[in-house]
Amino acid sequence: MAFDEYLVERLQSSLKRRGVSFTQKKMMGGLLFMVDDKMLMGINQDKHSKQDRLMVRVGEKAEELCRKRTGCRSMEFTGRPMKGFVFVDPEGFDLDEDWEFWVEMALKYNPEAKSSKKR
Repeated sequence: MAFDEYLVERLQSSLKRRGVSFTQKKMMGGLLFMVDDKMLMGINQDKHSKQDRLMVRVGEKAEELCRKRTGCRSMEFTGRPMKGFVFVDPEGFDLDEDWEFWVEMALKYNPEAKSSKKR
């Protein structure tokens, strides 16, 4: 699992600054950040471009709006898009204001998301 540790630290810092309690889990070829036992965001590397990217859970309602942003596209692992999730390439999160947009979108949707915790 290769991904930039700087991005991990950047996401940890963003969440800590907001007072968000989170856990980290290696999964989906990268590192996921979980809030309330639900995937919030993750970091992994695109197998083709070898670029680090964000995986962001924004919910189905916001997905179409989010895909209009620079560097954002549907999240696909098996050839089918995962509803409510997007990939964001570096040009879409390099700037601090773009980074903060993605963190806020994920945090905004998190209370509505279904828990991935096994019962």
